[in-house]
Amino acid sequence: SLHRCGLPREIAIELFQTFVIRGLIKKHFASNIGVAKSKIREKEPIVWQILQEVMQGHPVLLNRAPTLHRLGIQAFQPILVEGRAICLHPLVCKGFNADFDGDQMAVHVPLSLEAQAEARLLMFSHMNLLSPAIGDPISVPTQDMLIGLYILTSGNRGGICANRYNPCNRRNYKNERIYDNNYKYTKEKEPFFSNSYDAIGAYRQKRINFDSPLWLRWRLDQCVISSREVPIEVHYESLGTYHEIYGHYLVVRSIKKEIRCIYIRTTVGHISFYREIEEALQGFCRAY
Repeated sequence: SLHRCGLPREIAIELFQTFVIRGLIKKHFASNIGVAKSKIREKEPIVWQILQEVMQGHPVLLNRAPTLHRLGIQAFQPILVEGRAICLHPLVCKGFNADFDGDQMAVHVPLSLEAQAEARLLMFSHMNLLSPAIGDPISVPTQDMLIGLYILTSGNRGGICANRYNPCNRRNYKNERIYDNNYKYTKEKEPFFSNSYDAIGAYRQKRINFDSPLWLRWRLDQCVISSREVPIEVHYESLGTYHEIYGHYLVVRSIKKEIRCIYIRTTVGHISFYREIEEALQGFCRAY
């Protein structure tokens, strides 16, 4: 998340050693400071448990020299990570003028309640999205992110009206049989999924491609239907229900023309992208 940073265990245990010692003694895992330090040196499991509890209530300050402007030092909520490198969200690197080629950063722990309050209210990274000098956005995606997002959401742009027998489209589909003599092939129907977890599970099992179009069941309270749209196709079933197929969604209606369910036409790439956005928004709300 934007407001979090990953601290290696070696760094975190040195920064919060005093708090961990107090936690060990308070919870009667150690009788004195010497025993507590011995447990820390031996890296007992209880040490990491208390360290995580301590870190939840203490923000840290990250600084990259030279500190040329206010955003050169920002506050983060620390979490434990493996390895020996500090982990940062890519969007906060511009404020530090940092990249990922071995830059060094200093980590500080605010001790007093006033310092912690100042870090949470003024210095948290998600509170500094604009440049204090000119007001332009400081947390902007890099070119690598834009290229990745394009690949993630490109998919099949032909839509539902695309010619299924066009030989140029055959590379986008996994379930097909191609005859090289006349370029004719048959394609199985686009799969239907009741939720995003099933769609991603099918991709991991290699039953569909990352950019293969699929139908995902949508919530009825989140309407995607436009009153001016006319269905491209209407499929009737023997029980009286029928499917209205539009450009990017499908509506299943009963005999009484009541909407039973809605499916949207999407890809696994779009689903993954939307889930990341949802998780980011939830983390942003929790930060407040």
